[in-house]
Amino acid sequence: MAILKSIVVFMLCSHLLWSAKLSEMRWKKGETFSQYLNTRSVHPDVLKSISKEDVQFLSDIQSNQTFYELKDNDGTLLQALIPIGEEMQIRLAAEGKDGVYSFDIIPIAYKEAEYSASVSIEKNLHTDISHTIHYPALADKMGQLFKGTVNAKKFHRGDKVSFIYTQKTRMGKPYCMPHIKIAMLESRGKKQFIYADEDGYGYTSAKSSQAYTVKNRKKITYTRRVSVKSARSRFGMPLRHARVTSSFSRRRWHPILHRYRPHHGTDFGARRGTPLLAVNDGKVIFSGRMRGYGNVVKIKHAGGYVSLYAHQSRRRVKRGQWVKKGQIIGYVGSTGRSTGPHLHFGLTKNGRWINPMKVLRRKSAGKSVLKTFTKYKETKTVKYKEVVIKHAKENKAKLLAFMKAEGKPFIWDCFSKNSMKVQSEKCHKRF
Repeated sequence: MAILKSIVVFMLCSHLLWSAKLSEMRWKKGETFSQYLNTRSVHPDVLKSISKEDVQFLSDIQSNQTFYELKDNDGTLLQALIPIGEEMQIRLAAEGKDGVYSFDIIPIAYKEAEYSASVSIEKNLHTDISHTIHYPALADKMGQLFKGTVNAKKFHRGDKVSFIYTQKTRMGKPYCMPHIKIAMLESRGKKQFIYADEDGYGYTSAKSSQAYTVKNRKKITYTRRVSVKSARSRFGMPLRHARVTSSFSRRRWHPILHRYRPHHGTDFGARRGTPLLAVNDGKVIFSGRMRGYGNVVKIKHAGGYVSLYAHQSRRRVKRGQWVKKGQIIGYVGSTGRSTGPHLHFGLTKNGRWINPMKVLRRKSAGKSVLKTFTKYKETKTVKYKEVVIKHAKENKAKLLAFMKAEGKPFIWDCFSKNSMKVQSEKCHKRF
């Protein structure tokens, strides 16, 4: 990894002699990689150099995705770094001055550091954090932390919120969302600690079990056949008798290629022709061929989720069609770059790839049973679930030490520019 970072940094720095300009760009909605090459006057022959295994990753470029371009004074593209996930990126680089470009997929080089901050409440939590730290995304994550634990609307003027968080930076700018570790609210002489789990949700105790309320209803009225539901998730599995053959990974070492490659989804082994099921209600936003993925269906669901079903032998739905959870949308196949019949299932939330198995439930989305419906009399039961709060004691000690030292928060002022000259980059974080 260190060698790879050094190579990329050296190539970038070597262009300083030409006063090359590094610019932050946004990937246009609906633009393909070949269209991008055309707009940058890059000969399409570079597409022929892309391996069969890597072609599918061209479809992982997200609309409005931030990427970086390095150009000389004449506007000629010298290098482009285009993320295809949180850990990996496409690298397109000019080789000499004969118009030849190379293509590769490399790890994204970023730095991760820990920060501490204290904010006094004057208006409200979100506004005061944004005003003090100059980083709205951090204010959003703090809102998530406090939701369900402390009512931020009841904060009083003069209350103080202190917290520790980690942030990745790339090219001198924040990269990905910050991760809150712990926070403490001081209000009217009382202190309350809020501990964050790995997903950024807050708990008022660092103990491994947390209480939650379950509502129960009883009294028989009638029965009918319905889909099985789970309290754990409203998403079902994309096929019956699911068998995972390859798990989700943002960056894994390929044993044959001897390179890092992402695997933005979960592979399920199944026989050719096995029905594929919509994991939830939604609208089909794509139904067609997609490079290395072969026959693909993409469905947009509520809550910012989009599911992807790849390598199908045959599709059964069309773009614009509304589907129900458990509805057959296609059949298992091995179209595209595939070694055999299987389903590659991908899931994004708000445009970012996530691990599907954290959302899907193990029982088939299409299974139905006879269910008894009732005129319910509601009761409430308190149950407990296991929550892992890592390094809670250590983070608490760090936060108390920061407060005792009356440390000043890091201000993200220099991260607001949309583009910068490589040689004039003044932010404290560098690529």
